[in-house]
Amino acid sequence: MQLFRWTAALCLLGTLGLAQAEQKADPNLARDLAATCTGCHGSDGRAVPGAGFEALAGVDKAQLMQKLRDFRSGARPATIMHQISRGYTEAQLELIAAYFAARK
Repeated sequence: MQLFRWTAALCLLGTLGLAQAEQKADPNLARDLAATCTGCHGSDGRAVPGAGFEALAGVDKAQLMQKLRDFRSGARPATIMHQISRGYTEAQLELIAAYFAARK
């Protein structure tokens, strides 16, 4: 039984390591993650003026991260962003924020 536990633990750690390696290896990961934001925040983070959504393109990464953390914690009121922000890891949110910050 003890051997089974160790084997299962090692398999789990190996799987997590592979998932992280794949995440770092994908050069399009940030763009792909950010694509989920375009439905509301516009193509490449360029929101349609007057549509009621903030533009994300060119906003400082630290500022975007603070907003995302505030949505996640509930400190910032939202209709849906509190749920969306909880669906990503901290590392994924960092990628998304960096992607939009790089858009000018």
